[in-house]
Amino acid sequence: MSGRLPIAVWISGGGTTLHNILEKIELGLLQVEIKLVIASKASAAGLEYARKAGIPELVVRKSDYEQPSDYCEAMFTPCRQAGVEYVVMGGFLKHVLIPSDFENRVVNIHPSLIPSFCGQGMYGHHVHDAVVAYGAKISGCTVHFVDNEFDHGPIILQRTVSIHHDDQAEDVAARVFQAECEAYPTVLQWLSTGRIQVQDRKVIIS
Repeated sequence: MSGRLPIAVWISGGGTTLHNILEKIELGLLQVEIKLVIASKASAAGLEYARKAGIPELVVRKSDYEQPSDYCEAMFTPCRQAGVEYVVMGGFLKHVLIPSDFENRVVNIHPSLIPSFCGQGMYGHHVHDAVVAYGAKISGCTVHFVDNEFDHGPIILQRTVSIHHDDQAEDVAARVFQAECEAYPTVLQWLSTGRIQVQDRKVIIS
């Protein structure tokens, strides 16, 4: 897999994002190589995707570290050792400090249009419940670089979906997930071909 962008994928649950990335790689649509998968708990079902693909896996529990800086090192040191250039958060629910050498090198996808319906505690069904309760007419997903605040880093790509008056949260979630399955690989492919530049908070796609 020479010439492919080396990445790590961080997960906390079922690994749907990891599965999507692996499928796109297999189809030849994504020029990345997953060097490492790190899970926040041993029970994360997504680890099975890593095992089936023969990808090295690691479990790092935040509760094992008293200091945020120690947890940061436990997460990023294995990535450095594996030669990872970008960290891809795929349903990773723990807050971790971003070290200076990984600034604008950690990406995340959030199931709303940031800066709406985001921040601490806003993940998964909580987001879609809030969107429906508010009566929003559109929602979507946001791929962004990660900084040291929740859902705050520079926005790379957003995709919108319509919301119908009789939608339940599950309907919105399904539509947003389909958008995510297209948006995240698109951004990773842009990264793999060096098309993304960051100037202050603005992301420029060449």
